[in-house]
Amino acid sequence: MFEFAWPWMGFLVLLPLLVRALAPALREGGRLGALRFPHLDLLRMAFKTQATADRKPNLLFATLLWLAWIGLVGAVMQPQIVDQMAEVTTEGYDIMLAVDLSGSMAALDFSNGDDQVNRLDVAKQAVGQFVKDRKDDRIGLVLFGANAYMYAPLTQDTESVGKMLDTAAVNMAGDSTAIGDALGLAVKALRDRPEKSRLIVLLTDGGDNASTLPPLQAAQLAKEYGIRIYTIGIGSSGPVPIPDENGNIVRGQFPVDEDLLKAIADKTDGGFYRATDAEALKDVYAQIDKLEKSTVDKRQYLIRTPLYRYPLGAALALLAILSLLPLLPGRRLHAA
Repeated sequence: MFEFAWPWMGFLVLLPLLVRALAPALREGGRLGALRFPHLDLLRMAFKTQATADRKPNLLFATLLWLAWIGLVGAVMQPQIVDQMAEVTTEGYDIMLAVDLSGSMAALDFSNGDDQVNRLDVAKQAVGQFVKDRKDDRIGLVLFGANAYMYAPLTQDTESVGKMLDTAAVNMAGDSTAIGDALGLAVKALRDRPEKSRLIVLLTDGGDNASTLPPLQAAQLAKEYGIRIYTIGIGSSGPVPIPDENGNIVRGQFPVDEDLLKAIADKTDGGFYRATDAEALKDVYAQIDKLEKSTVDKRQYLIRTPLYRYPLGAALALLAILSLLPLLPGRRLHAA
């Protein structure tokens, strides 16, 4: 839709006519000064001009000057094209991802072809693909170990969330596991969002051993706000290889507290998933992706495309032509 941002500036088109109408009255009243030159006749002869009273207005000059003025006024009026889209209903989720960075996430019980990879790297791949597929959702990221941190607030820039997750490292938040604190942060971020669209996806390979807020109490808070929690226990059972502080590979056992993760999910009408290999972890996120969506946002987009450069460019071109016309042979131009 075409419109002017400042349509009232169109009255400036009449300004030259107003000045022309008032000029004679001002001259007669003696309110306009006159050029005082003692040898005006000699000046006229030097430029071979006729007396002012004998001049005849040049129609081309007057027309170009008038069009240039109209172009300048048109630019000041700020013409623009406004694309006003209808209300857009976005269906999706507000999802907080809580990812464990404790020391046990360095365990090498996953494989990528012939190479052993740790739990966090596999989690990054699966979670990153899940985030990439969330076109209409808001995604936030909580990272936790001994402490929990809001690493990325809820945003529709899911690509940035995926990149931020890639920068995470084992032990970045401490060696222990604070599941309850991570859930508490996630609940705080989601509690004011629309109902029936709020989810927490918790990924961990152990049990809670560092929280100040008990995990089940955090789950109760989530239930009160209508937030569902889906828990994922990652890693194999039994002894698994893991690098020690000197870089040597040793074997350790890091049992997943399945009872706790199931209790958290059941309390919030969510779900518990066990992922013992990379494909199973991808399947878990694929199942979550198929859950029923609800309306999240309604928006109205207004896109303005300014067009002032076109009348401004036309006016400048006309002024350039006017400046060149007197240089043509036999041309003596006077405005009407």
